[in-house]
Amino acid sequence: MTVPMDVPTRPMDVSTRLTDVANVHGSRITWAAVDTWVVARRHLLHLVRRPDELLGTLMIPVMAVAMFGFVFGDAFGVAMNVPGEQYREFLLPGLFALTMAFGIGNTTISVAEDVRGGVLDRMRSLPMSPVAVLAGRSLADVILAVVELGILMGLGTLFGWQAHDGGAILAALGLLVVLRLAFSWVGILLGLLVSGPEAAMKYFALVFPLAMIADTIVPTDLMPGWLGGVAAWNPLTSTVIATRDLFGNTAAPATTWIGEHAMTTAVLWPVAIIAVCLPLAMVRLRRLGR
Repeated sequence: MTVPMDVPTRPMDVSTRLTDVANVHGSRITWAAVDTWVVARRHLLHLVRRPDELLGTLMIPVMAVAMFGFVFGDAFGVAMNVPGEQYREFLLPGLFALTMAFGIGNTTISVAEDVRGGVLDRMRSLPMSPVAVLAGRSLADVILAVVELGILMGLGTLFGWQAHDGGAILAALGLLVVLRLAFSWVGILLGLLVSGPEAAMKYFALVFPLAMIADTIVPTDLMPGWLGGVAAWNPLTSTVIATRDLFGNTAAPATTWIGEHAMTTAVLWPVAIIAVCLPLAMVRLRRLGR
């Protein structure tokens, strides 16, 4: 039997296959997105039932405002040659970033609890996207970060802080949320590595030097030379300097390469952290129980 020359047999087969492949990939992406939201919703519902976790996260920056802003604010202002009111404007963006960093603790403990309780093993046994099992936790962290920043900005306004450049507020919030996204993957990886929630609580102590040895409470140029160099390369420093600039708040003169390129490094640091922690977390997830 001879096939008519006007019937486009092979081209049509190739086109159909490409369409089928695209549909399969599109379906997988759609289901991964749905699974991610299901996991994120689970974590958010737990938070609604246990609001003390949110209050505990916010307690540290609120106390820091009271202590560093009002108790030591004038003294720090003298060291920076600015009035206490200007120092509080300098302080608040640093505390916004501190809150993003302290979220590592809650993420690590929550993931460690899910590992011990067999929740992650149960999810892995279901027809779910492997990435969604962890990405859902990260999405919940980002949503929580937006809520935390809204509350802190409201409290900051009561303390006399304000954003002078209103047009750049969204950009500043975007940098803070991206930082929280990166730290979320750090917490997820640590939660998969530690032996349990108790160990996660002990590792949380490591967040404090990360948060304090940065341009958060005092400028890096007021620190000893070697410590200032370490603080300048802390990912928090880039975000804090960039957000101060975007908010139009008091900022110390840029004396380091990081300070001069803070806007760029505030994006590059989170991207680099996610690029390292996300694949490592996926590898660790696959090895759980072995």
